[in-house]
Amino acid sequence: MLILILCGLCLGLKAQDTTRVTGQDSAAVVLSHRDSVRLYWKPDAMRAVWMGAIIPGYGQIYNRSYWKLPIVYGAFFGCAYAITWTNGMYTDYKTAYRDILTDRDNGTRSEDPDKSYIAILPDGYTISRVGGFDTWTTTLSNQQNRYRRYRDLSIVAAVAVYALSLIDAYVDAQLFDYDISDDLSLQLDPTLNHDPFGTSAELHLAFNF
Repeated sequence: MLILILCGLCLGLKAQDTTRVTGQDSAAVVLSHRDSVRLYWKPDAMRAVWMGAIIPGYGQIYNRSYWKLPIVYGAFFGCAYAITWTNGMYTDYKTAYRDILTDRDNGTRSEDPDKSYIAILPDGYTISRVGGFDTWTTTLSNQQNRYRRYRDLSIVAAVAVYALSLIDAYVDAQLFDYDISDDLSLQLDPTLNHDPFGTSAELHLAFNF
């Protein structure tokens, strides 16, 4: 009878210990799953591209590369400012050039400050100081073409920045889980080879990264 009681107690203790260990293992499995989801999340490259295409910079946000946002938006705002400023200058010189040609054909050119081609003169300058009406007409034409070219280049730069932001989002997503080890080492392995014809030496280099 005593032996049966002792056996029952041993089995009970073993069952309790098994339950306790099983509970710990279950919690460890849940924790391991949560860590794997958190640590091994990988962005989808095409989704990053589409998000960046819809909203510039959103691809970098999706990839969690938040430090790139000032670069992306700084480049976009810089291009936007350049487009706006060069287009304004182009419009001013275009208007002045058109007006001076019209007044030349009508014989009504004058140094009236209200004339667009006079108002655009640099401060302190007059028509005579810039070489006369004919020279100023040529200058207005050149300036018009110059700022139109700068405006077009600014638009091209904005398109390039847009494309680069998409390429960066795609590449960043593809290389998101690329492992860059801190263990950089160079191993030298000298070897002496003996044969009937003599002895030769070899040096093997192994670079770990």
